[in-house]
Amino acid sequence: MNPSRLQAAGRPFAHIARFHPEITALRRDLHAHPELGFEEVYTSGRVREALKACGVDEIHSGIGQTGLVGVIRGRSTASGRMIGLRADMDALPMGEDNDFAWRSSRSGLMHGCGHDGHTAMLVGAARYLAETRNFDGTAVLIFQPGEEGYAGARAMIEDGLFERFPVQSVYAMHNWPGLPAGTIGTNRGAMMAAADRITIEVTGKGGHGAHAYLTIDPVLVAAHLITAVQSIVSRNVRPIDAAVISICAVQAGDLGAMSVVPGKATLVGTVRTFSSRVQEQVEQRLTELCAAVAAGFGASASVKFERIYPATINTAPEAQFAGDVAEALVGAHNVERNMEPSMGAEDFSFMLQKKAGAYLRIGQDARGGAFLHNSRYDFNDEILPLGAALHAGLIERGMPLAESATVSPQQAATSAA
Repeated sequence: MNPSRLQAAGRPFAHIARFHPEITALRRDLHAHPELGFEEVYTSGRVREALKACGVDEIHSGIGQTGLVGVIRGRSTASGRMIGLRADMDALPMGEDNDFAWRSSRSGLMHGCGHDGHTAMLVGAARYLAETRNFDGTAVLIFQPGEEGYAGARAMIEDGLFERFPVQSVYAMHNWPGLPAGTIGTNRGAMMAAADRITIEVTGKGGHGAHAYLTIDPVLVAAHLITAVQSIVSRNVRPIDAAVISICAVQAGDLGAMSVVPGKATLVGTVRTFSSRVQEQVEQRLTELCAAVAAGFGASASVKFERIYPATINTAPEAQFAGDVAEALVGAHNVERNMEPSMGAEDFSFMLQKKAGAYLRIGQDARGGAFLHNSRYDFNDEILPLGAALHAGLIERGMPLAESATVSPQQAATSAA
């Protein structure tokens, strides 16, 4: 297995590059054995095995069901500092169309989002940190289940994650095929949108299609609602704010009953926003508009607005600090500090609601140009040492030993005060 062609500065990258083949083998093994949220038994077992071999100080399993946490203490812990690093472990319920040796061995399951790579990068960082311990404090490595729609981050938090491991800040990264390999992106605010589910139930009056004048047709009402809800963003949300409303599924009637007007219709979709103010505004207008449009046809409509994931919002000092760490690793020209946020969602948002921290994207030039959630997607193993070194840099520079002191976000804030 050839070493990575990517180059980066600093001792962590050079050290981790030496065991690049081992973390690549782990990544490919995880890719071949994908598991859904809260079913990551094989994955968490492999991670536990790897952390034990790395020599981490503590391994805690079963947090948030299949989640686990590794603890590594630095050469000194006098600072009392504690920083968390998070990687997600779960796969997707989709088939894989790749033909390489490490393709999924499980029908209908695939690591189509690169969580296998995220896990391997954090294991690589664990090995380096346990071998060198060039920091003053405690590193908390969080291997999280169920990011893909299961809110595994929330499950770990509810299971006492931050009470048991009271980190001052927490960081995560996600591979991004849209960025060149060797580049890193972040910003000082929103990185991902809130993801909400909307369900609109339209109730009319069914009857014979040949005598439609005797019915209150919910299909007609649904059609008007699909068009009307698009006015919410264009005519209610300020242009400088961002929001998306998408109606993605409609169910009404029976395809085998061409002449039967149904009594009900259901619309399902998603709302994406970056701020709670806009989120609440969209919910209010959606409820009012659907009720009013339906009433105009003599029907009724109810809206169920479910908040699934909140927006992923970086705290500014930690985003600045993470950008500085990335810049030291790959150079300023390879760091995008004002990265455009995505309307996708991420449950690391739950952790950022509780702790200061930052979410980063690491470029990876995906195999064959396939983007995330594509049946031809695969993680680019060349970036494994880079991602692991970025994790390690956040620990070493955030909790520096006295002889190599670097100002962390919290230290800078204290000095300013």
